[in-house]
Amino acid sequence: MKNNIILVIKGFIMGIANIIPGVSGGTLALILGIYEDFIGAISHFFSNFKKNICFLVPIVIGILLAIISLSRVIDYSYLHYPIPTSMFFVGLVLGGIPMLLNKIKNKKELKQGSSYFIFLVTFLLVIVMTCSDFIFGEGLKVSFSNLSFVSYILLFLVGVIAAATMVIPGVSGSLVLMLLGYYYPIISVIKDLTSFNNLSSNLVILGIFGIGVLIGIILISKIIEYLFKKYEVKTYFGVLGFIVASIIAIPLSTLLNVKVIFNIPQIMIGLILLLLGSKISYKLGEK
Repeated sequence: MKNNIILVIKGFIMGIANIIPGVSGGTLALILGIYEDFIGAISHFFSNFKKNICFLVPIVIGILLAIISLSRVIDYSYLHYPIPTSMFFVGLVLGGIPMLLNKIKNKKELKQGSSYFIFLVTFLLVIVMTCSDFIFGEGLKVSFSNLSFVSYILLFLVGVIAAATMVIPGVSGSLVLMLLGYYYPIISVIKDLTSFNNLSSNLVILGIFGIGVLIGIILISKIIEYLFKKYEVKTYFGVLGFIVASIIAIPLSTLLNVKVIFNIPQIMIGLILLLLGSKISYKLGEK
């Protein structure tokens, strides 16, 4: 029972991360010590069905609880208190880095230059993605009014893409949704659904998007599992590049996407939340 509660809490934190642009649910799954088990359970779902269900259900419950209950709260805090909100997530990322470093210490591949090159590539990829609005212009504009058959197909494909990026550590699924123009429409649908507005149309939209997400997670999980088995250290270096970049990308994404007013109270609260986030992820990563 205790383990299930811990898994719900970890899923809840992953769910919160997937709401905020620039924060990766995959990163926090890794930081919280459940990433490889999460990928394995999805990739081999039917081979050990009972065990995988017992592991995944609490996590999924936590993710859904976070998205349903906190989509309004997180959206509000991100817009009105961006410094404390982003600093809390920076803390969550920082607290899990020691655990990741322990996984690759004393490995002979540490001396190979290719591992550090992979780190640099993944680090730069996250930074470029975070600054993509500034570099390439604003994302697309999407509306869910009067959706056609083609629009539903696109919604499904966006779900597949978003899921893949949600699973990859350091890559923000919500940021990718924002670049594709689907972030705010999806958040709006979730808000409407929690207010019981337009139930039938909103359930159809989220249902099609959700199927895409599910298929995307399964596909990318098999790829990532293969990489961890065949190229463990190089894969961890790539992941570390994503994660270290996240420490920069989270506040940078905040500065680029919302109006930030610096003042002493917000900075002080931000530092406290950074320490709190670090402590939470460090402790949860041990369990």
